[in-house]
Amino acid sequence: MSLVTTDFKDHMGILTLNHPEKRNALSKALIQDLVSGLREMKQAGARTVILRAPQGVQVWSAGHDIQELTVGGHDPQTYADPLRQAVRAIERFPAPVIAMIEGGVWGGACEMVMSCDLIFATPESTFAITPARLGVAYSIDGTLNFMKTVGLPLLREMLFTADPITAERAVQYGLINHILPADELERFTFGIAGRIARNSPLCISLLKEELRILAEAHPLTPEAFERLQNLRRALYSSEDYQEGLQAFFQKRTPDFKGR
Repeated sequence: MSLVTTDFKDHMGILTLNHPEKRNALSKALIQDLVSGLREMKQAGARTVILRAPQGVQVWSAGHDIQELTVGGHDPQTYADPLRQAVRAIERFPAPVIAMIEGGVWGGACEMVMSCDLIFATPESTFAITPARLGVAYSIDGTLNFMKTVGLPLLREMLFTADPITAERAVQYGLINHILPADELERFTFGIAGRIARNSPLCISLLKEELRILAEAHPLTPEAFERLQNLRRALYSSEDYQEGLQAFFQKRTPDFKGR
């Protein structure tokens, strides 16, 4: 069974996360199906793609599949990390990708959603960036992606507290585009997607690529990069990292010691 189902009609692609047993956690298998689905939509000539979960879900995606995180002190979030592959596939897809959100969006799924070009959500949707709750570092590339979308004051709050924010607050800060009642979300999303599909696909592809390249124009010195890498290695070799994982699997609150 595919963990991401695909559909194509009227120049629009629809990708639906389809692993309810794990609350659409971003496992390697699910992301492989997602990237494959985007490739399929590109070959079909999709002029826009809608990324969604099944209607009525309580959790759009639970983020990283924690069971797949390394326990051996190695940094799991490298260039080849599945989440990085998914984000790159969305960002470099030659047409706009629209995230249609119902329910909670947690952890790495927040970055995946925010890498989409447009985001529409219901009033009940929430967004939480949760690595600090588990003692897990977030990738440098991923943090930069958040900075491109979220203002620093709100980003600091979301990262440091790991608490969810409401869709209402997200739209106020420009994280998402629109809030729609659940019974209007699909109609509105497909309406916008249809309007995009009727515009010049070559022009839109150029505009999307221009925005992507310009948004990535952030220099980082070798010394700063090496310092960040040193801090990441220290975290993944720490007792706190092991404590965070054990607490997650034991369904208890972690007791971090700062070592």
